[in-house]
Amino acid sequence: MTAPSVQTMRLSGGSYPDSWLRPTVDFILNTQKPSGEIPWFEGGHTDPWDHTEAAMALSIAGEMDAAERAYFWLSDTQLVDGSWWACYRGGQPDRSVERRETNYIAYIATGVWHHFLIAQDALFLERLFPVVVRALEFVLRYQGPEGEIDWAVDSLGAPLGDALVTGCSSIYKSLECGILIADQLGQKRDHWENARSRLGEALRHKPARFDRTWESKSRYAMDWFYPILTGVFEGEAAQQRLSNRWSEFVEPGIGCRCENHQPWATVAESCELTLALLAAGQREQAAELFSWLAQWRDNDGAWWTGYQFAERTLWPLEKPTWTAGAVLLAADALTEHTAACRLFMGSTLNDSLEISST
Repeated sequence: MTAPSVQTMRLSGGSYPDSWLRPTVDFILNTQKPSGEIPWFEGGHTDPWDHTEAAMALSIAGEMDAAERAYFWLSDTQLVDGSWWACYRGGQPDRSVERRETNYIAYIATGVWHHFLIAQDALFLERLFPVVVRALEFVLRYQGPEGEIDWAVDSLGAPLGDALVTGCSSIYKSLECGILIADQLGQKRDHWENARSRLGEALRHKPARFDRTWESKSRYAMDWFYPILTGVFEGEAAQQRLSNRWSEFVEPGIGCRCENHQPWATVAESCELTLALLAAGQREQAAELFSWLAQWRDNDGAWWTGYQFAERTLWPLEKPTWTAGAVLLAADALTEHTAACRLFMGSTLNDSLEISST
């Protein structure tokens, strides 16, 4: 299948395209199960991180009941130790994937805080806070002495022995959100603040603590921009980091590559890079990048995963709910539509540690 004809959608403050995005929202709603679970697509699997990404889109769209059902599904399926399995099918754990990924588990804190910023529902926050506490406490069991957090554990809870820059960056944002939730409820968690500071220190200054047992993941775009998207690097340090590798990852008129050596750009990573650009104060560049992406939306409002531009074909032929979720998050941030629009535009907390431009 070849690419569709080129379309553009350039967004700016106050120009949220509600009617244009309505079919995208309806796609997520139609994929969501009565239980609240949001699989990748009809007949596909569910993972806790991408489920939460799609739930955030529902909050942005004002679909509060559907968004809350998504979070209550997480509450209902949380294991006693605070974790979730990495993969679910038909509402049940897929035991062929017997691991639990720490960034997947922590991400509920980001989703819950995002929903609260929009809904301003204190009862929702109080109901979900114990779920967030159990999740973050599970994750922090796997923080090493140098600050990094192991990427996953096996079925018995044994750590798998390495850390990921992208995963730890996501956890860094989730810890921020967990701290903000706790503060909002008057239940301060000092040890979360300490853990977040140590994690930030590792991400900024201790690269040897990541990718210790496998080939470096620095070829992936997410390792490049996620530390900006999540507030690890800010200001000039963030701008310099983006500039240093821009030509490796960005294909003009198409989007952001997944890997620097592969001719494949994805919508979700392009949307997340849009958020990183906004976080770095590069609004015009963010709007330009997002404007390229409308060509990857299908007629039903769902968005294709990505485009293989050497072969000029959509690949894979999948339209995931989490890709639609990333589109809504980027559109919200560009247009400043909801009270959560600035969540990924920097941190509201300090680490009390110096930020370098490495």
